[in-house]
Amino acid sequence: MFRALIVLLLSVFIASTSFAQDATAPAPDRSATGGAQTLEDILARQRGEEIDDSFRRDATGDPDSAAGMAEQLGTLGGASDPELWRALRYNSADITSSSRGPAATVLVQDGGMRWLEFRQGPLIKYGGYLLLGTIALLALFFLIRGRIRIDGEKTGRTIERFKSVERFGHWMLAGSFILLGITGLVSLMGRKFLIPVFGHDSFALLATWSKWVHNNVSWAFMIALVMIFVMWVVHNLPDRTDLNWLAKGGGIFTKGHPPAKKFNAGQKLIFWSVIVLGTSISVSGLALLFPFEINLFSATFAKLNSLGISGALGLGELPTALAPHEEMQLSQLWHAIVSFVLMAIILAHIYIGSVGMEGAYAAMGSGEVEEQWAREHHSLWVDEVKAKEGTAPEGATPAE
Repeated sequence: MFRALIVLLLSVFIASTSFAQDATAPAPDRSATGGAQTLEDILARQRGEEIDDSFRRDATGDPDSAAGMAEQLGTLGGASDPELWRALRYNSADITSSSRGPAATVLVQDGGMRWLEFRQGPLIKYGGYLLLGTIALLALFFLIRGRIRIDGEKTGRTIERFKSVERFGHWMLAGSFILLGITGLVSLMGRKFLIPVFGHDSFALLATWSKWVHNNVSWAFMIALVMIFVMWVVHNLPDRTDLNWLAKGGGIFTKGHPPAKKFNAGQKLIFWSVIVLGTSISVSGLALLFPFEINLFSATFAKLNSLGISGALGLGELPTALAPHEEMQLSQLWHAIVSFVLMAIILAHIYIGSVGMEGAYAAMGSGEVEEQWAREHHSLWVDEVKAKEGTAPEGATPAE
């Protein structure tokens, strides 16, 4: 999964000059343009190929050739408009900015269009396909398998599965994630899908409130993420029973369920997906909440290069000199890509915990589950609970 996320994220920059190290085009004949750039130069740069731009990099004007103040045209600083913009483009202009933030060090950054095109194109397209495909697969599975019922006869007795504080942490995490998912999709896809339907004015109001909700609810998500980690990590450590559970598919496709402790292997996979991906989303989200203050990718790329991981993944040498704007662009893309993956996983979790399995919702609803359901899905955990209560498991003698 990590490799797939890295490849997907960096694909937006594969066409950039940072990644096209071997794509340097031979210098074209510029005699027809008097040494100026040609159409081939422009097209090669748009394709993301490296070009020899030394012929124009330093062509930023000559102050000594500026017209005197008393002359008819006055002084232009010895630079035409194209020369001035070229100096800005290559970060060699002798100017100051009213902004004093980190972004002020780079006045022109040409990676913005690549980021925008990827964001409006592949990111929305394949992210949408992932969510819609997940929903379609779950609907198909429900039609084929139906609801997973309690096989045995219900006892009418219940066992406490989750305490109030555990359910509070779960619902705070779930509720905040749903709000973050909806508002995030509004921000990402709204211009493309909502403006044509509701118009600019209505969307502007919706987008403003979505941004406010997204930025503030994010803190609840991060707090809840820490809560569930502290409360449940000890129950989600892998053990030998997980191999048997996975080998039998958890009984989802067949009758009968393998023995499991408080969390089975499937729930452990969900737990660690939420912890790992949720932490990644949180860190990239903090980078977006505090622009240009948290630079994640230059240091990460340097580490991947030094360890040889980038080469092993087929990504080549990753760029380590990133402009502040590029850091923000990569953070936004990573934030969205990982969020799409986690949303797809959570859709499956919601399905199983609601319509997909009889008796499952009660675990987080009231905290009390039907004893027969508990015995079928978490028999080892039931034995532990009964042992603590001093009650012999069903079918066992007191000596056992």
